[in-house]
Amino acid sequence: MPIRLAADFPAKAVLESEDIFAIADSRAKHQDIRPLKLLILNLMPNKIDTEIHLLRLISQSPLQIDVNFLKITSHEHKHTSKTHLDEFYLDFSQVKETCYDGLIITGAPVEQLAFEEVDYWPELVEIMEWSQSSVTSVVHICWGAQAGLYHHFGVDKVAFKEKLFGIYKQAIKHQFRLFRGFDDRFWMPQSRYTGIDEEQVRQKKIRVIAKDESGQSTILISEDEHDIFLMGHFEYGTDTLEKEYLRDRERGIATAKPQNYYEDGNIHNSWRAQAHLFYHNWLNDVYQFTPYRLEEIRQLQKERKLRSI
Repeated sequence: MPIRLAADFPAKAVLESEDIFAIADSRAKHQDIRPLKLLILNLMPNKIDTEIHLLRLISQSPLQIDVNFLKITSHEHKHTSKTHLDEFYLDFSQVKETCYDGLIITGAPVEQLAFEEVDYWPELVEIMEWSQSSVTSVVHICWGAQAGLYHHFGVDKVAFKEKLFGIYKQAIKHQFRLFRGFDDRFWMPQSRYTGIDEEQVRQKKIRVIAKDESGQSTILISEDEHDIFLMGHFEYGTDTLEKEYLRDRERGIATAKPQNYYEDGNIHNSWRAQAHLFYHNWLNDVYQFTPYRLEEIRQLQKERKLRSI
């Protein structure tokens, strides 16, 4: 799969070292196809790591994909250089008149705040509202999933007594296209202090398609199939949880070692195959449903919403 990236995009060298094909922008312009246009709203502090993790997964599609990264402008980004953001990220003002085939909204380390206390909440709400008419499909990750469920459906967060941290077994509750090729049981990384109000979920037009062994909903989808909510982190690299654990310990946070993560003292990656498969299935799904002419996405979304009423 050729991901279309700027020649000097930092993640490009990492992906090429892993034998992942990232096509140069100059070559892509000579290919007579309509690539999928994907937008990633990166809310994570370490943006370059998240870029690599997500690009690694979407690289499994045989489709050509144009990827744009979106930044929040109402927030000071302390962990990524302004030069990187200015060169490789767009403001919402630059995309709001455009349509995209897919949007990914990442998690963010703000889940212990009320949604309205997050300094960029109004801007995020504007982006989520725009996505309902201008994007064919949206994947929300972790806090991004909680934010989407709260804004679109009024589902509240529920605080845990301690951090849910590790790799947890999931069970498919409803077969869906996103699970093509999945085992009936699979593993997914989790790193969060909050969950969602399960009773409220049952009262809304939301399908729970996967749960963990404790009965918590972990993958959900809106009734019109436009919005997908991942409570966990398929995109995590093999050592991401260990880095987070060590960082918490250095900060004096009493985080327990991630569960089901180490085997004989070594990190055991048990989610890699399903992670690649999930994003491959999602992009294939988007390709099947999105119109050839991007501007027709708005009409498609109107029809989709009407069918779900």
